[in-house]
Amino acid sequence: MGATATLSEAGLVAEPGQETSCTVTIRNAGQVVDQFAIDVVGDASGWATAEPATVNLMPGETGTVTVRFAPPRSSDVPAGTIPFGVRVFSSEDPAGSVVEEGTVELGAFTEVTAEIVPGKVEGSSKADFEVAVDNRGNRPVTVELSPLDPEDELDFRLERDRAELAPGTAAFIRMRTKPRKRFLRGQPIRHRFQVFVIADGAEPLKTEGTMVQRQLLPKWLLPALAALLVLLLALVTLWFTVLRPAVKSAAREAAEEQNQEIVKAAQDAGAGADQAKKNADQAKQNSEQAMKAVGLTPPGDNPGAPGSGPGTPPTRVSNAAADGTPTDFRVAADARIDSNVNRFAEFPYTLPDATKTLVITDLILQNPRGDTGTLRLLRDSGGTKTVLLEVGLSNFRDLDHHWLQAWRFQPGEKIVLAVSCQNAPDRGRCTPSVSFSGRVE
Repeated sequence: MGATATLSEAGLVAEPGQETSCTVTIRNAGQVVDQFAIDVVGDASGWATAEPATVNLMPGETGTVTVRFAPPRSSDVPAGTIPFGVRVFSSEDPAGSVVEEGTVELGAFTEVTAEIVPGKVEGSSKADFEVAVDNRGNRPVTVELSPLDPEDELDFRLERDRAELAPGTAAFIRMRTKPRKRFLRGQPIRHRFQVFVIADGAEPLKTEGTMVQRQLLPKWLLPALAALLVLLLALVTLWFTVLRPAVKSAAREAAEEQNQEIVKAAQDAGAGADQAKKNADQAKQNSEQAMKAVGLTPPGDNPGAPGSGPGTPPTRVSNAAADGTPTDFRVAADARIDSNVNRFAEFPYTLPDATKTLVITDLILQNPRGDTGTLRLLRDSGGTKTVLLEVGLSNFRDLDHHWLQAWRFQPGEKIVLAVSCQNAPDRGRCTPSVSFSGRVE
């Protein structure tokens, strides 16, 4: 047998950023002089040291080594009970090495930071911000958001006013501000506001932002209207002074020329008609004389046949079109951890009215917990699935998409949110979501 080891205290208590220690007594149980290497194994090994790291003992001799634990004040080391082992390795008899086990009860601390992004936004009727909240403590916290305008000139709308954050994670919460009064013209007005972030076990935080309210009328509108008016006056002047007289003269000349042609054509037609009448009268006389010569009586004139009736008036065709109905909805996932990156958990969405066409123009992908894995958007057409979009979860927290060529889902087709979750076991399930906007036709 190489060595025996005994801890002075198996259950230690430590606070983040502080140091605690215990001792381990080592006895050489062998028959020869031996050197023993001491180190710490387990979750606490990254912030534990043994002093000295090696001891030389005669047979039957004992030695004492101090083991120091200095847990960092970081979200990477969660609060709670952390097991460890002190390993004593014999250089002469490796099979006789021993490990003594213990625990460190690590205390909790809360550290939350918040920021409004961007800090300043300009707009005439609204401004969109994001409140970024980070949990830098070593325990989960629940935060509540409360916006405040000291001048009471703004209205606020939060995407949500409460969020739960695991250690080392962040949440991005959208917020829209709207001024209660608007103006057509004038100088910009700066509205300063605060957002208070209240977390369990921590002092309330205050972060500030600014909305710069502009006039409703664009600055270029009045100069553009003035230039348009000048151009219109110039065109009117040009019409009455140059174009209108020229058009009248050309029209008069064209009308006179056309009238002359019509008169000439009428005269030619009249002359032809007179000649035709004379020829007809001469033919009639010749016919009557021929009939009388053979003893027949010439017939009288027959009345002419009536003309055809008027044609059928055209019909009018009318056409009407109907606009689509705006719609928005959200599809959320709750996928279990899967080591197979090619296996996806699916979360379908079916349009309530199966006879309508769904047109998607905008979508927002959200991954507030910073899950790891892959997210896909699929089109399910009668069981045939095609991939429309594929992104890695670790690449975003919030991601906007606006399509110039909208996605169209025909009646009976489904939108499927598919997630392959590769979180670490302590992170839990993947819970990304997608918000859709568009219309139903």
